[in-house]
Amino acid sequence: MTDFSYQLYSSRNFPPLTETLKMLDGLGYAQVEGFGSLYGPGEDPVALRDALDANGLTMPTCHMALDVVENAPTAAIATARTLGCIAIFVPHITKPDRPSDAVGWAALGKRLAEAGKPILDSGIKLGWHNHEFEFADLGGTDKPLDLILAGSDDISLELDLAWVKVSGEDPVEWIMKFGSRLVAAHIKDIAPDSSAQNEDGWADVGHGVMEWDKITDALRKTSVEYLVMEHDNPNDHERFARRSLAAAQNFWS
Repeated sequence: MTDFSYQLYSSRNFPPLTETLKMLDGLGYAQVEGFGSLYGPGEDPVALRDALDANGLTMPTCHMALDVVENAPTAAIATARTLGCIAIFVPHITKPDRPSDAVGWAALGKRLAEAGKPILDSGIKLGWHNHEFEFADLGGTDKPLDLILAGSDDISLELDLAWVKVSGEDPVEWIMKFGSRLVAAHIKDIAPDSSAQNEDGWADVGHGVMEWDKITDALRKTSVEYLVMEHDNPNDHERFARRSLAAAQNFWS
């Protein structure tokens, strides 16, 4: 766990992408994680791959919407192969589409498993990326994330550690609970005392309230392969990328 990745969503408000990739290469990043609009309809994944290659970067993981995985698996596989992705994560489901009870979440897990079959058959991993709503109280012992992953043992997990914390849960407990299915983790931090409101309350990694010593110890005991820096709304993406990489390199030295 020495080649840290960077979720390009963090830099979506700082075009052009080519300059972001050049910046990340210069800072010492080896990998990035893509998100849907970079290679969706009308976009050219070949051009993106060329830009990655030109800056010495790889994209082992990417995010794709559930409807793409479900309704256009051949295109999803082709895009992933072009970009060199070994894992696709479904990153979100909008509020109107979210189930309201355990039965609904279990059905979503089965739906994800069924949609993922062509992806898995192609040799690419298929998983889920969480926000805070996957930890809602359903009146029983299972949370929505439990029920999603119960859809199939073949569903992998990219655990967004800060969203776990925001939900009121302990990131370490969830790391250990699904450690054998953990392919990637979002290394993300939360500003203290509701500060940094101009950055939606997020912080550069190592400059917030996340307990990285405990989290690091837990991650080392899992199958996690990719550690992905993310900030949902930095007002300076170079500062975020630079300070976060320095902090993470210190944690995992």
